Amino acid sequence: MKAIVQNNYGSPDVLKLKEVDKPVVKENDVLVSVSAAAINAGDIFSVRGSPWIARFSVGFPKPRNYILGWDMAGRVQAVGKKVTRFQPGDEVFASCKGSLAEYVCVAEDKLAMKPTNLTFEQAAAVPPQQLPPFRVFAMRESCGQVRRS
Repeated sequence: MKAIVQNNYGSPDVLKLKEVDKPVVKENDVLVSVSAAAINAGDIFSVRGSPWIARFSVGFPKPRNYILGWDMAGRVQAVGKKVTRFQPGDEVFASCKGSLAEYVCVAEDKLAMKPTNLTFEQAAAVPPQQLPPFRVFAMRESCGQVRRS
């Protein structure tokens, strides 16, 4: 698969489109084909390596094949053995590491169903702090506790 990869800190010129291995689905993971991804401040900090503390999550002393991106929306391609809430074809969104790639593996509890009235691009742009309320709403709706009027 193709992904935007970073191997140095600096300007956006350090980013390269490279062929990397497709993620392997673990038993509690969901493999998602990324339809849209959003860039946020964390991505900019990661590219620049500033503030300096960002380097501890990206790579110290420099990144090595670090795949950027935190926010995405897409379609489920495969699910792990223990996944119960999602199935292939579901439209989902999440805040997850490495979303600037064709595929990403996400833990089941980090995903939410994409609202049907949002495009993939709109869902990818939902700030990460907004995901927990969407998950709560989706859980309540699936349990029948939310009634439509």
